Amino acid sequence: MNAPTEIGLDPIATERQVEVVQALRDVLPNYCVLFREEDTRPYECDGLSLFRQVPMVVVLPETEEQVRQVLRLCKRMSVPVVARGAGTGLSGGATPHAEGVLLGLAKFNRIIQVDPEARQAVVQPGVRNLAISEAAAPHGLYYAPDPSSQIACTIGGNVAENSGGVHCLKYGLTVHNVLAARVVTMDGEVLELGSSALDEPGLDLLSIIVGSEGMLGIVTEVTVRLIPRPAVARMVMASFASVEAAGDAVARVIAAGIIPAGLEMMDRRAVHMVEPFVCAGYDLDAEAILLCESDGTEEEVADEICRVESLFAQCGATRLQVSCSEAERLLFWAGRKNAFPAAGRISPDYYCMDGTIPRRFLGRVLSAIAEMEHKYGLRCANVFHAGDGNLHPLILFDANDIDEVERAERFGAEILELCVEVGGTITGEHGVGAEKIDQMCVQFAREELDVFFGIKHAFDATGLLNPGKAIPTLARCNEYGRRHVHRDAIRFPEIPRF
Repeated sequence: MNAPTEIGLDPIATERQVEVVQALRDVLPNYCVLFREEDTRPYECDGLSLFRQVPMVVVLPETEEQVRQVLRLCKRMSVPVVARGAGTGLSGGATPHAEGVLLGLAKFNRIIQVDPEARQAVVQPGVRNLAISEAAAPHGLYYAPDPSSQIACTIGGNVAENSGGVHCLKYGLTVHNVLAARVVTMDGEVLELGSSALDEPGLDLLSIIVGSEGMLGIVTEVTVRLIPRPAVARMVMASFASVEAAGDAVARVIAAGIIPAGLEMMDRRAVHMVEPFVCAGYDLDAEAILLCESDGTEEEVADEICRVESLFAQCGATRLQVSCSEAERLLFWAGRKNAFPAAGRISPDYYCMDGTIPRRFLGRVLSAIAEMEHKYGLRCANVFHAGDGNLHPLILFDANDIDEVERAERFGAEILELCVEVGGTITGEHGVGAEKIDQMCVQFAREELDVFFGIKHAFDATGLLNPGKAIPTLARCNEYGRRHVHRDAIRFPEIPRF
């Protein structure tokens, strides 16, 4: 084995790191293998910066064959592998393993084909979400799932986390808009899942891959559905004197059989956080505002807007405003989509949660969150996909204050467990990752978790892909049940052996 200095490693590098780097250089160009700390440090976390871990090695393959070779090598050497896209995830799903390889897919950034007749696009996983719609725009088409981070997040990460966005109520999550994918397993085998046809025979393995958080395979190509851009889109912005009244309005809209293109809510703190940043014209006197978008033909939109305005008025809306131009509609959305960056104006850090609840409990859960603010001594701004009950409370804290960090984590854990208590789930679109693994013990019985492990074993028998994420071990559930406190640092359990 070469000495550390002979291959450019620091003299204090471990023998294991030297061995792995040398082996990777045998299957990848040297410039695709990063191992110096100044090169690997930028990959220590994803968008959830509470959890940080510098990887042993970072690899940036350029071809599917290189991905296959890396995975085969890592399996032979029993090296954990964590895949990473743009790093915008908010659950710690791309947090590296200290003794593993971080496999970045940034170089897989080609749009292979846009087929306007079939209304499909074939793209590599490193393609940005928004870039797909930009490429399809000349054909009057677009890709519907639109996370707030769509200018930066990649389709591979969207597939891993089953991302949604403000229009997912009407047009669905990633799983509803992905038709096929090429996936490389830990064995280096390439699977072609799904089909560009309306249906395919056999088990729906594609739906297992979407949302699997990089635990089953590495996606190298995705075929997505494109839809026609609607002729007209308009938005109603409604103000309410209480979050309960706004929540009731959401329930009334859905009960009336109306499925808006988007139906979002922001509470008073979120409105006051965003308005100085975007100047969208939000009502600063409201306790909550709803953004309800209708799209379709001119006649369809006019009728739906009229019905929505009537329902909002019946629920006590204190102010109603309908967008009168495309520019104004986009400005209304800009406030909602910039809620996360706007948090930086009023707090050093924020912790974004992602629970989903039945819509009828919106008022109850938001009131409970307000009580938790006093309990934990921290502020919380609520922005969320009200139409499908997907909450995104932004807990504001200072990461330099260890006590505030611990309180923020306990605050977040209590919100998620309340979501489960009212019949909801601990995640809607951000994934479990490292963040919510304890709450998986609350939501699922051991028998259900065993089924998850069975699927994991079928795809990755050695447990080397993204170990310690998403599915808690029995020991972890027992520990969490006894102590029922959130962890104070990220801890990866031993790589599971089946």
